[in-house]
Amino acid sequence: MKTIDLNCDMGEAFGNYSMPNDEKLMDYISSANIACGFHAGDAAVMQQTVALAVKKGVAIGAHPGLPDLQGFGRREIKISPKEAYQLTLYQIGALSGFVKAAGGKLHHVKAHGALYNMAAKDAALAKAIVLAVYDFDPRLILYALAGSKMISEAEDRGIVTASEVFADRTYQDDGLLTPRAAENALINSEEEAIKQVLDFALKQEVKSVNGNRIAVRAETLCLHGDGVHAVAFAKLISERLKKEGISIKAPTA
Repeated sequence: MKTIDLNCDMGEAFGNYSMPNDEKLMDYISSANIACGFHAGDAAVMQQTVALAVKKGVAIGAHPGLPDLQGFGRREIKISPKEAYQLTLYQIGALSGFVKAAGGKLHHVKAHGALYNMAAKDAALAKAIVLAVYDFDPRLILYALAGSKMISEAEDRGIVTASEVFADRTYQDDGLLTPRAAENALINSEEEAIKQVLDFALKQEVKSVNGNRIAVRAETLCLHGDGVHAVAFAKLISERLKKEGISIKAPTA
């Protein structure tokens, strides 16, 4: 049976306020990437979100980002590989404390936003992030953009990877995501998004913005949880995948 992981970025709130979709979304996903305080999240929210994931049986991942609360970690900040290593290791450690206290197990690491995109193309940054994961725990799985420098650097280091694809983002001919600043970066049609998801899961390919069919390794599918219709869309994706005989399951090391 074909399988694919459904992951979602979570815990991107502050204080006693929790993201309204998080609890409902966990009924349809198999892994959660939890913000670690640099681009969003704080100690209270990390604790709440980890506890929720443990309760729901969802695989827990650290979601380290750039130190950019105002820009939600989506603005590029020039950092050195040494700084990338430090901020990644720091954030993994922060979330890991809450995971251990909740009786859970840290499963994976996925960089956030601009850090994710920068390291997808920059081998030095990718190597630094991979090293931080390896030094913390080489048994952790690295989630990263399919075909990116992050995947190749992790494989060279001997870390298990999960190649990530996106339901609601468009792709360029080189297999990379269309930059968010571009008008055609997002897929707003539910029907088109579903078609793209099925292409990923059944054919291991995606149609680029130029109409070309691009081969892509699709092992984990990212669903964004901050939209108005995020829960309904996650439910629809889950149901369609199961209808096609595709099992939803977190990857294993």
